[in-house]
Amino acid sequence: MNMNDCKKTRFSPFLIQCFVTAGVSLNMSGLGLVTGFTTGLLPQLRDPNSPILINDTSASWIASLPGIGIVLGNFIVPVIMTTFGRRKANLCSLVVAAAGWLGIVFSSSVTVLYLARLLQGIRMGMIGALGPVLIGEYTSPKNRGLFLMTISVSISAGVFAIQTLGVYLHWKTCAFVCIGIVSVAMLLVILSPESPTYLADRERYDECRRVFVYLRGNTENEELEKMIATLILAKKEQVTKVQTVTEKILSKMYYLKEIWKKKEFYKPLLIMFHVFAMAHWSGMNILTSYTTNIFEKVVGLDNGINIPLMIVLVGLHRVLGNIIGMIFIKTLRRRVVLFSTISLNIIALLTIAAYTCARDNSWLSFDHPIIGISLIHVQMFSIATGALPLGFILAGELYPMEYKGLCGSITMVFFSLNIFGNLKTVLVLFNSLHIYGTYLLYAVILTYCLIVVGTLLPETKDKTLQDIEEELKGK
Repeated sequence: MNMNDCKKTRFSPFLIQCFVTAGVSLNMSGLGLVTGFTTGLLPQLRDPNSPILINDTSASWIASLPGIGIVLGNFIVPVIMTTFGRRKANLCSLVVAAAGWLGIVFSSSVTVLYLARLLQGIRMGMIGALGPVLIGEYTSPKNRGLFLMTISVSISAGVFAIQTLGVYLHWKTCAFVCIGIVSVAMLLVILSPESPTYLADRERYDECRRVFVYLRGNTENEELEKMIATLILAKKEQVTKVQTVTEKILSKMYYLKEIWKKKEFYKPLLIMFHVFAMAHWSGMNILTSYTTNIFEKVVGLDNGINIPLMIVLVGLHRVLGNIIGMIFIKTLRRRVVLFSTISLNIIALLTIAAYTCARDNSWLSFDHPIIGISLIHVQMFSIATGALPLGFILAGELYPMEYKGLCGSITMVFFSLNIFGNLKTVLVLFNSLHIYGTYLLYAVILTYCLIVVGTLLPETKDKTLQDIEEELKGK
């Protein structure tokens, strides 16, 4: 992005923020494409005529391997985003995404599928840590929550698109479509500017000011100057001297030890650990990757329901729920959204557990498929408006400026462990605890997480990132 263009543009700051957010969000939609891809992939691979045959074990690995890749992506992205910039890190994640989908297209064995899914997980780890941070730095406080909400809308749209395509098209054709989406996202990112926060951190203050005004206009200069002043002060406090390798290692160890004592570092991490745990153990992954299984367990396959149609409707509901969630985020406080949606999620889990237990034990005097279908949609609504978007919104608001890369990476490691553990254990829990035992366990986990987050989370709506950081420090 030519800096002269920043001065000459005729577009309003809001439209420019929409454009740069679109590039990040379209990349983030890849998380939905990757997780939702198994909805069509696994049933097709189970077909006796499939050239690649799988069993329950290989199916669970195909579904859960991206969770391991996320960890690897977390180790890669902080180096890129702090050394070369947020924008280049975003582009690198898209290159990895394209490689993963090409691996799917040319796969001829389960091993190649494993490697491709691992690559997709690496991309998820890269953009998962970077996306909320980048949107948080690009956008104005008054619209930041709305823009961060586009992440979950994009992910849900990705799930809906790939599940719909997977129901009717061959899985390799679906992979080709995903390569096209990656190409469009790459174009948008190329046309977007670098983050002003990164430019200030690299002491490119004049360029930082130009980009900031280009993105935000001239009405938020107080936040700009406060950000630059904070970074200059932090630079002055750093000790600059020639160090040996041993001294550098010891210095890094001391640095890590000291920052763990800071409230603005460990408190956001503790909050985000539990927020992402809520997202994954809400039942989101089951409704995304094991949609057929959940309809079989809750509704039953002997009721004449159209499973492909049910999958499409659940995916559509997820997108619509996210759009409603955008209204919630724009109008309601974060804590209100947290308690209302997660409480509804817990109620949905407990109700489904009670319903399936009663049906399996023939305790119901009346039963109809619409009951199970309605309960699944209530669960999806609670996830789409709460558990799913809150994680990305808070990740873009809570991390302190100085430790954004490190906090994002640590959180995404926990994110990856949750997604891997959740997807890997779904079939095991269904077989051992049944659907009602599994959902009861999920409800207990969500209740614990809600208590912890509700106790620690400050209100962040309409506050600048600097103000949120100051509040986390206790000032």
